[in-house]
Amino acid sequence: MKIGIISDTHGSEMRWQLAYDKYLKGCDLIVHAGDVLYNGPRNPVLEDYNPGGLCARINSIPEPMVIAQGNCDSRVDASALDVPSCLPIVFTDVKGVKIVATHGDNLMTDSARNEFISKYKADITISGHTHVTVLEKRNGTTFVNPGSPSLSKREDGRSTVAVYEDGTIRIYDIDTDEILMQQEL
Repeated sequence: MKIGIISDTHGSEMRWQLAYDKYLKGCDLIVHAGDVLYNGPRNPVLEDYNPGGLCARINSIPEPMVIAQGNCDSRVDASALDVPSCLPIVFTDVKGVKIVATHGDNLMTDSARNEFISKYKADITISGHTHVTVLEKRNGTTFVNPGSPSLSKREDGRSTVAVYEDGTIRIYDIDTDEILMQQEL
């Protein structure tokens, strides 16, 4: 089983395509933690900003996908996507692995993360929002923020996605293919 984990694409068509071609293509499931199409008022407009093009690419993939609504995702964005994306929290179970995804603007403190983990009791909790990678285990739940493939806010500026496969979550630099973090489930 292979699950692709991505967040905060913010309308960046070519960065999505790079991440998709290298890491998401052929996955059993793709989980997007929100901020899919719109760049947001606090982010720069990227050279490859093309929400319509990104929407068409996402709509054409054969892999099943779930999307948690981000703080920059609107209902009009959701209406253009074939994948439902208006839910702030998405639950799924893939071959016995319980996954919950939310954008993460509701998980900005340790106490909020701990409460969320305790309430939903997922094996994997996925979030985005900060554009910074996180991979840690808390109370039996692996918490993952894949960062962003297009608008990284990591100190080193690396563009990132995550993949769960064979019991391990790995966060990759999509430009160099380097594994930046990994955690056993």
